[in-house]
Amino acid sequence: MTPMSRSKPIKIELVSDPMYLCGARELVSSIAHRVGFGDMECSKIALALDEAMCNIIRHGYNKATDRPIWLTIYPQQPDETTYGGIEIIIEDEAKQVDPSTICGRDLADIKPGGLGVHIMREVMDQVVFEKRNGTGMRLKMSKSAPRPDEAPRIGQRSSGSNPAQARIS
Repeated sequence: MTPMSRSKPIKIELVSDPMYLCGARELVSSIAHRVGFGDMECSKIALALDEAMCNIIRHGYNKATDRPIWLTIYPQQPDETTYGGIEIIIEDEAKQVDPSTICGRDLADIKPGGLGVHIMREVMDQVVFEKRNGTGMRLKMSKSAPRPDEAPRIGQRSSGSNPAQARIS
């Protein structure tokens, strides 16, 4: 994914019950905040995760609530250009599809739903769909927290590329 070095991952196995989506969103948002993203970016990353998992439940598992979903989160170590970042890998045993056919609906078609893939690609720096060996799909998403022009003071976190908006924690 990104050239940044990975920290040890957090691995969770969930079932495809929408009841568990809020916990996954909160976990990803908390980790994103910890590695240097501001509140708005954390919310967007959590939204991308939610869209991905909803798509697995709705389209991959046809709304079955008892199928496995594996979530792996890699907090990224800071380097000379970023405060760090996050890599998220979601795997399932759902029906396999050709990754090149995964796309959101036409944005000119104004109606509810069908924007999950667009949201993921807009929010994250990298989004890659893959077939797993044997069965299921794998989604890899990553995002870097950009370094502002000035280094933060102790206790500050990045909230994007504008150092004037850095938040003190």
